[in-house]
Amino acid sequence: MRILVSGAGMAGLAAGINLGATGHDVTIVERAGHLRVNGSPVDVRGDALDVARAMGVLDRIQARRVTMTERAQFVDATGTLVAELPVSEISDSEQDIEIPREDLARVLHEALTRTTSLVFGESIAELHDDGTGVEITFTSGKQDRFDLVVGADGLHSLTRRLTFGPESDYLEHLGFYVALTNLTAPHDSGRTSPFLNWPGHLIGIAHYHDTALGVLNFRSDWIDYDYRDLDAQKRILLDAFAGHDEWRVPEILDAVRHDPELYFDSVSQIHMPTWHQGRVVLVGDAAHCASNLSGRGASLALTGTWLLAQALLHHPHDLEAAFGEYEDKQRPYVTHAQDSAGPGGELLMPATQQALDERNDRLRAMARS
Repeated sequence: MRILVSGAGMAGLAAGINLGATGHDVTIVERAGHLRVNGSPVDVRGDALDVARAMGVLDRIQARRVTMTERAQFVDATGTLVAELPVSEISDSEQDIEIPREDLARVLHEALTRTTSLVFGESIAELHDDGTGVEITFTSGKQDRFDLVVGADGLHSLTRRLTFGPESDYLEHLGFYVALTNLTAPHDSGRTSPFLNWPGHLIGIAHYHDTALGVLNFRSDWIDYDYRDLDAQKRILLDAFAGHDEWRVPEILDAVRHDPELYFDSVSQIHMPTWHQGRVVLVGDAAHCASNLSGRGASLALTGTWLLAQALLHHPHDLEAAFGEYEDKQRPYVTHAQDSAGPGGELLMPATQQALDERNDRLRAMARS
């Protein structure tokens, strides 16, 4: 089949590999002009490790492993260590692999098959499924027809909106916002990743390789803003952390002010009764975002696209049966991932000073045991 994949994030690239490997002619379109790699390292966990092995990329993922999260520490307003974060709090198994997002993107990009093409600076403008194929009008004005469209375009999926309706019908806000900014002076890089808390807030520096990321998280009810308006994002973020000049907070906020590629978004999940309609099917965050608090987004992208490709292989002439098999097998992974996100917010951003003190006491006790 001729398959169009919308989005070249982890799910889109994985879809390109898995669908291309099973004999399909795949085109991936990406709205950005380059691979979108901004963000903190991600984890490959559980059965996703077996999928990565089957895809032929596990060794390359393993070779780029980092231990950023394992070296996370909580500090006070002077930068003095308050508590360390045990690996048992953040990982299910010693086999889990943490890898920089940019490294995983490059590994997957390099593994694309010859039958898969990647087009940057292009995206879907209009989509019409007539039952026998899907007519696509691109933002460039070009038109084409595909047998199947795979929406791999993330939390704010355009494919989902065009096919299933408004994002608000499926989005569940978990009560947090997250931001990442590049720091220009990554001193003491490679040792620890220190984070400062005050009630409902976390700010700190994540180190891996020679990179330093400013990390900012805060609790908030839903904020209505244009997620593509960078200036609006910066105003929200700076307001949320206003009035604090302790430790390295001013340095991180200054980086926010000057970062042209700041990452800022709600911590939210996507819940849908089905991930397919007609000849359009969703994968990854577009279908079932579990949020960064789950630590399983990349793993879901790998398992989901693998299961979709295998289901299409098992039912080459019955899309409904193929999509049903894909959903039945992917749902348990999604349910587990989405359920695991809840405790993460309480761990990273306790809402009150009492909860914060209790968290630190608990972590210190774990370190002594």
